[in-house]
Amino acid sequence: MALIELEDVRRSFTVRTRTGRLRREKREVHAVDGLTFDIEAGACVGYIGPNGAGKSTTIKMLTGILVPSSGQLRVAGVDPARERTALARRIGVVFGQRTTLWWDLPLRDSYELARRIYRIPDARYRANLDRCVELLELGGLLDTPVRQLSLGQRMRGDLAAALLHDPQVLYLDEPTIGLDVVSKGRVREFLRQVNREQGTTVLLTTHDLVDIEQLCDRVMVIDHGRLVHDGDLAGLHAVGMSERTLVVDLAEARPPIEVAGARVVKVDGPRQWLAFPAQQSAAPVVAAVAERYPLVDLSVREPAIEDVIAKMYARVAIG
Repeated sequence: MALIELEDVRRSFTVRTRTGRLRREKREVHAVDGLTFDIEAGACVGYIGPNGAGKSTTIKMLTGILVPSSGQLRVAGVDPARERTALARRIGVVFGQRTTLWWDLPLRDSYELARRIYRIPDARYRANLDRCVELLELGGLLDTPVRQLSLGQRMRGDLAAALLHDPQVLYLDEPTIGLDVVSKGRVREFLRQVNREQGTTVLLTTHDLVDIEQLCDRVMVIDHGRLVHDGDLAGLHAVGMSERTLVVDLAEARPPIEVAGARVVKVDGPRQWLAFPAQQSAAPVVAAVAERYPLVDLSVREPAIEDVIAKMYARVAIG
């Protein structure tokens, strides 16, 4: 069953620009231009695109902050713009560069205020808080004012606050921005558990594409307000014509390796780099190299998803 439904949704803004000392010109900008997609309950979806693509505008419409210029939009069975209060009880939102916590209050007091705002029953609140505290390692931070928390600690605190009322949908906007490797790992593992065990539907907007690779089973790419890709990561690689790389260490320097299905892109003494399509299995290439050349070592490197999406944007711009 679809929990989020968009049908031909558009959002336009009127922008005024100065064309002379006394003249201003008005023009219409289409931030979102005919979006249509459904997201099933329990899915974890990456929603990515360049700056200005329309990601934030989409999230604001999904939360009821903005009203679509046209089209139909429903989240958890309600119209976000018309039923914001009802929707607020069904969604959680985390913005990586903004906090919903009270700056000068201890973390515990922020959670208590959230309990009262959402009218969470005591038993449910205690169970959810205990689970979040355990999984996010917040036990030693509950009595610390939010302003004294590090960025990683505050982000974990924000995630807990967004999930105390058991939302059906969790919107995440850059949840790992500015975090160190350890903090990113904790946040990602927590989100995996929430999605898998609680069945929470997650819509993730991020520029850290490792988040997408590790968390999402579906990727939607938006550019200039339009959906240019909707599918899994393998499909994204196919559209972006990405390549995997086989790094081969030979016993001695040799001319460029020649095997079917791959091409040499770099040679440095006995080490050679061979590129082949990302959708293709590495096994035939490895077997062919091992059969014809004296191998010392080899490894397969996956394509950088940033490069894949950059190629996709370039193709969209040319097309």
